[in-house]
Amino acid sequence: HIQDPASQRLTWNKPPKSVLVIKKIRDASLLQPFKELCVYLTEENNMIVYVEKKVLEDPAIANDENFGPVKKKFCTFREDYDDISNQIDFIICLGGDGTLLYASSLFQGSVPPVMAFHLGSLGFLTPFNFENFQSQVTQVIEGNAALVLRSRLKVKVVKEHREKMTVQNGIEENGVVSANLEKEVGKQIMQYQVLNEVVVDRGPSSYLSNVDVFLNGQLITTVQGDGVIVSTPTGSTAYAAAAGASMIHPNVPAIMITPICPHSLSFRPIVVPAGVELKIMLSPDARNTAWVSFDGRKRQEICHGDSISITTSCYPLPSICFRDPVSDWFESLAECLHWNVRKKQNNFAGEEEE
Repeated sequence: HIQDPASQRLTWNKPPKSVLVIKKIRDASLLQPFKELCVYLTEENNMIVYVEKKVLEDPAIANDENFGPVKKKFCTFREDYDDISNQIDFIICLGGDGTLLYASSLFQGSVPPVMAFHLGSLGFLTPFNFENFQSQVTQVIEGNAALVLRSRLKVKVVKEHREKMTVQNGIEENGVVSANLEKEVGKQIMQYQVLNEVVVDRGPSSYLSNVDVFLNGQLITTVQGDGVIVSTPTGSTAYAAAAGASMIHPNVPAIMITPICPHSLSFRPIVVPAGVELKIMLSPDARNTAWVSFDGRKRQEICHGDSISITTSCYPLPSICFRDPVSDWFESLAECLHWNVRKKQNNFAGEEEE
């Protein structure tokens, strides 16, 4: 029996009490929706609202006296400093697809259900409109919603210890070393949970990138080109789609391997089972280093002897649907990517039938 994707439903063991609100930073158009949502959550539903500290540092929020009483009820946190993973019942995102990727990065283990409102430039992963947010949030709180479990990639980067290490991009955006960084004898290990894709590219070098790709320990190919994208089905409509990959529904258990401008006429994108382990390393013949990024963040250099191991994570991101997983996906294909838009062919009107 094959499970119907539309059968996945949100169910609460107990009524949700705490919600994390993620707002796109430096976007004035989101201030009013953010305030309306927070007032509704705190005063109408008596919920504990978590927001990132830098959101409240926005002068338009900090200097709003009318919003002061609501703001005092917030719980705040700082990325890479405070662990809120066990304190959140569900997440509400206000912005574009980037807010959902950011929400994913905050939870390196289990992720609470995410409700994403389309208030950004691209809304492929954000199916909700904000106009009637009260009724939609109420339905989620009552557990009346469909879910799609978006698989993530578990990525382990192992770097050979070097006396002189490049620190410019090996340090987090806020200037501190990652909390999920371990050290072994002669090795440095970092782990990431990735929702869209891992991108390995040639960085600033003018040479081809030259990286080996292993599947379950066996060398399957060497990528000679601008790089390679390893993506989830969710990421198949992002960078991978621009590089010529197929678009895969998020309910399909798979990992996609897509070359970026390969210097080969026969290197087509491939799809492999979700259960495999991929490993990417610089080829021994590589003339230069490579660079890697994870959902567009944490960019760092990969040198000879370093490795990137990629498997499907056991912690997917539960994304709350507007209608159901299939309808929402095709709606996004049509609205955001204008999939298969073409003028209709005319029939042979006026000709006599034979």
